[in-house]
Amino acid sequence: MNACPFAEQAFGAAMDALPLTSCHDDLLPAGDGVLPVRVYKGAARRKDAPVVMHLHGGAFTGGDLDSGELVSRLLADAGAVVVDVDYPTGHDKVFPTALKALDALLAGLHKARARLSGKGAPVLVAGEEAGGNLAAALALMARDQGHRKLAGQILIGPMLNPCLATASLRQAEAGDGQCRWTHGWRAYLGECEEGDHPYAAPACTNRLAGLVPALVVSTEDDPMRDEAIAYARAMKRAGVDVQQALIPGPSGWPQSLMKLPALASLQLPWAGALRQRLADFLSLIPPAGASRAPGLKPAV
Repeated sequence: MNACPFAEQAFGAAMDALPLTSCHDDLLPAGDGVLPVRVYKGAARRKDAPVVMHLHGGAFTGGDLDSGELVSRLLADAGAVVVDVDYPTGHDKVFPTALKALDALLAGLHKARARLSGKGAPVLVAGEEAGGNLAAALALMARDQGHRKLAGQILIGPMLNPCLATASLRQAEAGDGQCRWTHGWRAYLGECEEGDHPYAAPACTNRLAGLVPALVVSTEDDPMRDEAIAYARAMKRAGVDVQQALIPGPSGWPQSLMKLPALASLQLPWAGALRQRLADFLSLIPPAGASRAPGLKPAV
């Protein structure tokens, strides 16, 4: 990405505001292959700090490890060990290619949590926009598989409903004949006859009971605001422990979560509010095998 000198300076200042003790790239096994990852460790993490698998946005057609840096650093500053994943995207990576690879990677992270953080580290999944879709789907899969590899889900302006009929999305796309999310859904679903499958479109399922605790965050001007709110409410009705936040705008989500110049926004209220919500939620997730904090229900 080409950036102007001002953006480069803003990037440096923003990164200085979120100090890390380490950050390195790696390749981790995921099913029959490997996936590139970037591991972030912040300065304020506790013993057995949560390990969070983070999935960037990009409307299923783009994004990379650099796209996920802002949210990854916010998560690390909030106390997590973050494994940011460069998952498969593009028009030839239709559902469920990325999801299967990520499910395999998640199982591997659960086994490797002692090396990444500590033996008692809980494992969570987080994502924004398209990454939020994948995070929600992984939570559904973890429940259906009947094991406890996942301790929580963090959905940041998640892209959950291929119907694209919400008021917040219409407002965002007013006057724009080329909806990037329409193209994204078409690319992700391809010729799939199961476009309403819960793992492809989590908003389409009525089976939400038994999911791990969730943090769902959106902003007033987020195009995904309405579907995020609807999904949070649906999970609450199903008995899932949900922490929900609507951050005041303007925020410029989801683009500002994924673009280099937007890292200057770390000093703006929305970034601080998001970081605080992340920290509050992570503080409620106990070490693996321990009793859950008050207000968090056990996973099934």
